Amino acid sequence: MSVTKQDVEYIATLARLSFSEDEKEKMTKELNTILHYVEKLNELDTEEVEALNNMNERHNVLRPDEIVASIENSKAIKNAPDSVERFFKVPKVIG
Repeated sequence: MSVTKQDVEYIATLARLSFSEDEKEKMTKELNTILHYVEKLNELDTEEVEALNNMNERHNVLRPDEIVASIENSKAIKNAPDSVERFFKVPKVIG
C-alpha cells in the first residue's frame, strides 16, 4: 500500500488543512516512509508475545481518597471578579 498525492489532498481536505505543492510532495514521502515501516513491523512473528498493556506491572496506582479541609465558599467568592449569591458568575461561552 502506498500513499499518493491525491490521498494527501483528500486527507488535507478532511482535516481542513492546506498544503503547498512542495508540502504535499513531502507529506506523501513521509507517509509512505511510515507505511513502509509499519509493513516491516507486520513481518515480525508476534505469535508468542503477550500483549503489553502497561510499561510496569502496577495497576490503578491511585492515591487514597481523603477528606481534607477546603477553602470556604465565602473566601473563594471574594477572589471572583463577579458573583451571584454564593456562585461564580462567568461570561457565556456557548452560543
